[in-house]
Amino acid sequence: MIEIPKGNTKEDIALRKQIIFDFYQKWKLLNPEMRKYNNSLKEYINIRYVSIDETCAHASKNYLSTLAVLQLDAILTLAEKKSVTLAKPNNKNQKPFEKMIRMFYDCPGIGAVKLTVGVRKVTHEKVQYCITALDVKKSIPKDA
Repeated sequence: MIEIPKGNTKEDIALRKQIIFDFYQKWKLLNPEMRKYNNSLKEYINIRYVSIDETCAHASKNYLSTLAVLQLDAILTLAEKKSVTLAKPNNKNQKPFEKMIRMFYDCPGIGAVKLTVGVRKVTHEKVQYCITALDVKKSIPKDA
């Protein structure tokens, strides 16, 4: 079992980033189609390079977010759609997307987890963009 550092030093964040990256690499081997069906969207959510890049960058900053990523299958399958916004036009990672879907999952032992899903401009493919755990004191927003 891998020990996940709980601190906020540069070394801790770098170790968590590596743990997340390694997890996605193993996940891809077990899931060669690189997607999971989401019950709320009634569509597949795909894992792409941007999924790993964004999630490594953001989830690694927080211990609980790192733990949440390790629950990827449950989050991709069970997260519920709460809102849709336009993609940020000045964000290079969001440039391929027309919309961003905010989804939430109440993860056992972790709490509320936000899953952001990008909708590609031309194909409308749903792509996991980022996963982060919300502050422990916060619950899933009613109409986020």
